[in-house]
Amino acid sequence: MELIGSTQLATYTRPKTSNFLPAISTTASSYRSLQPTLTTNQNSNWRTNMYFRTGSAIPSILPVSQRENLDLVRAKTMFYPSNRTALMTRYTPDDWYKSNQSNYRDSESSRKSSERLRKDTIRLIQDRDQLTRKTQESTSRNLGERLNDISFWRSELGHEIDNMVTEITALTEVKRRLERALSETEGPLQVSQECLFHREKRMSIDLVHDDVEKDLIKEVEVIKSCQERMRRNLDKAIAQLASNRSAQHELEKDLNDKVSAQRIDDRCHQLCNASDGISYYRGIERLDPSLSLPDTWSKFTDDNILHSQSQRAASHKLRDEIEVLLSVTSSEMWNQFNSVNVAFTNRISEMADTKNSLQAHLAKTLQEIYQTEMLIDTLRKAIRDKENPLKLAQTRLEERTRRPNVELCRDNPHHRLVSEVREIEGTIHTLRERLREAENTLQNLVKTKVTLEHDLSIKANSLFLDQEKCMSMRKSFPSTPRLSASFSLLSLQPTAAHSRLALPLLSCHMVVLHAQLAFRVLHASLFSLHEPSTNIGIYGAVVAAVLLLLVHYSVTQPCSQNGD
Repeated sequence: MELIGSTQLATYTRPKTSNFLPAISTTASSYRSLQPTLTTNQNSNWRTNMYFRTGSAIPSILPVSQRENLDLVRAKTMFYPSNRTALMTRYTPDDWYKSNQSNYRDSESSRKSSERLRKDTIRLIQDRDQLTRKTQESTSRNLGERLNDISFWRSELGHEIDNMVTEITALTEVKRRLERALSETEGPLQVSQECLFHREKRMSIDLVHDDVEKDLIKEVEVIKSCQERMRRNLDKAIAQLASNRSAQHELEKDLNDKVSAQRIDDRCHQLCNASDGISYYRGIERLDPSLSLPDTWSKFTDDNILHSQSQRAASHKLRDEIEVLLSVTSSEMWNQFNSVNVAFTNRISEMADTKNSLQAHLAKTLQEIYQTEMLIDTLRKAIRDKENPLKLAQTRLEERTRRPNVELCRDNPHHRLVSEVREIEGTIHTLRERLREAENTLQNLVKTKVTLEHDLSIKANSLFLDQEKCMSMRKSFPSTPRLSASFSLLSLQPTAAHSRLALPLLSCHMVVLHAQLAFRVLHASLFSLHEPSTNIGIYGAVVAAVLLLLVHYSVTQPCSQNGD
């Protein structure tokens, strides 16, 4: 169809706007178009070519009167642009039918596409629902299988833990018996070493390396050898217990982890779409905190169980070794003990004592301690006596500093006071140095006294042990070895009766010692009473009285024990 011209009011003749949305202003659409209108000749025929073709084909299509009237109407309305536009933009009937058919086809195609999309979507929803259910069922089934695996390994771990606890209890009991046996060997070792120590105090020709000493040395070596083997096995038992407890700890840790995992997986297995507490966790599928795979997971528990089994086997082997060791060491110590008793019976009469020499040295040391204490008191009193002269000299110096103006003169009294202060301070310093020396000497004497008293008590007891108690004690042992599993050697310890027999002899020695010391202190205090400047005599008298009380206690105490 041919168009001859266009009007200014037609919207399709305007230039295409670049904005998708309409203009905000309501008057923007009423502006005149800047595009110039098509200029046509007003005298030209306004009819389209289609009209002329139709008229030439059908000349009598309209009556003449109508055609004339139509021409008049058209002539009157010819200058209205809207009328001209309506005539120029009209489509043909074929175009109209084609447009309708096209709309029908488009509508049918859209409906078919929509129907196909709807059916495909419904089928997709059903397929996805079925897939989701299958996946969820598979996940639940996998969780159930996982729970079965966890339950299996949990039961295996529990069984192995029970076995390990039983083994730890048994090894702990054997270790306790070994510790008790080791501690009980200290008694025989102490007896043997005590005999050797006392026999070393024999004087002159009595210091003989005889059969008794050889057997005692061998007995000490046997006991120490047994102790060393016991200690080695005890260390092994301690290390094995640590390994057992470590394996038990790993098993319990693995069991606790599996209990937690089973609780979590069981809760996950019981969850459903309608359960409370389910929610979205965005990005959780991208998070992979896994530390193991199924193979490594089962291998980890299997390795723990195998490690525990190997530790239990080693522990059982160690227990057997300890049982054999207890029996062997008991037999060895008993045989050597009998050999020492035979040697003691042959050589008991040749022992000697060194008690008198030690008592003399101890008495002299105590006397020297007493005199040193008196000297310390004298030095302290001398230092206190120098305090007032020093205060007097310093006070005089301080008072003379208050003299006014030129009277503040450095005269002879000032020099003498300064020299007096320095002299007194030097004297005090010298006395304090001497006091420290005396205190150090006293401390050394006290240490010497403690050493001598300790040595004297050992020697006094040694005489009784060598001549009477030692052999009596060793003869009082059981006549047959007690090879019990607990290795009980308590019978090797001195009995209470032997201890009561040892008390009178030791008490007699202490009575003599305290009596001698009391008389020496009393004698020194009597001479010190003539010195009016000191209170040493009074102090000595008090010390002598205390020592006499000790003598009285030492005399009466053994009597009361014997009376019991």
